[in-house]
Amino acid sequence: MDDLVLSQKPQEEDRLGALTDDILLSILGSVDLATAARTSALSTRWRSLPWLLPELNLHVRDFLPVPCPDYPLAAALRIFFYSKIPAQHINQAMASLTRAARSFLRTKHSRTVTKMSLEIYLVGNYSHDIGPLVRDAIDNGTVRELDLTIADDKDFRCKRADMLQKARVVDGFFSTYPNVLPCLTRLHLYNLRFAKGDMLHRTLFDCCKQLQHLSLDHCDAGDGSVWQIDAPSSGLRVLELRYSYLKRLEVLCLPKLELLRWEVWLHNETPLHFGSVPCLKELFLLCGADIDHPGFSLSQLLDGATDIHTLTLNFQGEKLWIQPESRQLRAAFSKLKKLSIQGIYVEFDLLWTINLLEAAPTVEIFGVEAFEHPCSVPFWVRVGVQRVQPSWKTPGFTSCSKWQLRELHVASFSPLVGHHMLFVREVMGRAPKLETVLLKENEEPCRKCEAMGALPTPIGGMFPRGKDEQDAIARQLRDKRIVSSSSAAKIVFKSIASTVVF
Repeated sequence: MDDLVLSQKPQEEDRLGALTDDILLSILGSVDLATAARTSALSTRWRSLPWLLPELNLHVRDFLPVPCPDYPLAAALRIFFYSKIPAQHINQAMASLTRAARSFLRTKHSRTVTKMSLEIYLVGNYSHDIGPLVRDAIDNGTVRELDLTIADDKDFRCKRADMLQKARVVDGFFSTYPNVLPCLTRLHLYNLRFAKGDMLHRTLFDCCKQLQHLSLDHCDAGDGSVWQIDAPSSGLRVLELRYSYLKRLEVLCLPKLELLRWEVWLHNETPLHFGSVPCLKELFLLCGADIDHPGFSLSQLLDGATDIHTLTLNFQGEKLWIQPESRQLRAAFSKLKKLSIQGIYVEFDLLWTINLLEAAPTVEIFGVEAFEHPCSVPFWVRVGVQRVQPSWKTPGFTSCSKWQLRELHVASFSPLVGHHMLFVREVMGRAPKLETVLLKENEEPCRKCEAMGALPTPIGGMFPRGKDEQDAIARQLRDKRIVSSSSAAKIVFKSIASTVVF
């Protein structure tokens, strides 16, 4: 057996050695830099390959002695990606990253790196080590595009004084190495409070001429501040905000903006105002609302952004933060193609969502998602305050003949929830061009709920798994005695393990 294993190894090495450098570089480009660097010990040929990569990815998380939390889990638990990492681990990781950066950037001076992705902590003196390396690589033409993440070891409970100090450190880094800003194509910042809003604007838009993607986690210019973006020369295409104390974001002019994503705002007023955003095609809004949230007008928020084709609203299983509207939304929804309403508490009726569909006859894909997470029960519910059911009236379906709807998606579907079945029947009976009804199980089990030992309640029930049970449900949904008109749409049950079509 040992002889057989030994005889197989040279054959495996020969097959690997038969691959061209381009293929091997493609393989190395799919792994982190630390792993790519270790491959240089495999053979003489592999020794130089990591230094020939056209893109250089230096991420501090890849150098941590203990892996940091998985990002999807961290996001689900509403914590930041970098929280709760021991200081000594951060120092070790930054020391290793700095050594790797020095090795790669000094070796690659004869080649051009198309793009460098850099993720660092500005702690200790490491900014004085990594900064000159990046500055020189930009000056000598080795790096032309920079994707920069300045990580932080605190979560969203970071104190205001610390946020101000961190903003000064970041501003100091950019002031010391000013050639970094014009090279930025993507920037991700955490836990910063800029003393003046104009400093934020000047740093991010006036100086970052190549910036296309900006992500700000827990960043603002003060509690209740209003951030105005007026950047007619900006090429920014993607803007993401998470957990912000901004009272309002006013996008006065961002001519190239295509996607805006805002997760969690902390004021009850309309969080957004649009001026000139002619390229804005996708808007994603996620937030849970307190019991006393008055709601705001979605049509007023979208005034000035009438070319959106994809809209996602996520309520996190709490009170709806939009006021009842239907026809008022027609102008804003005139070009809408995909509409997703997520995070609807499992006991809430779903028929109210058809008001939005009525206002958007051009929508081709309509999705709703029920929400039931015992791990995320609001404080006011835990102390006995009841959730507020949506107060929207059921629409009269006056214009359903014009609907372009082709796909209906229902996530976290349960036949034990009566209004789930009623909602699907109503849409099937009114959408003349409907082709597919996709009934989905929640594909991302909540690890925090699992850690609590919490299972779906009888309210939510379980997703139908057996083919006989699914067939019976499909028959009920198509029952002409119940559905107001026949529908030829196929019904698809998609669980974690299988997909069955009826």
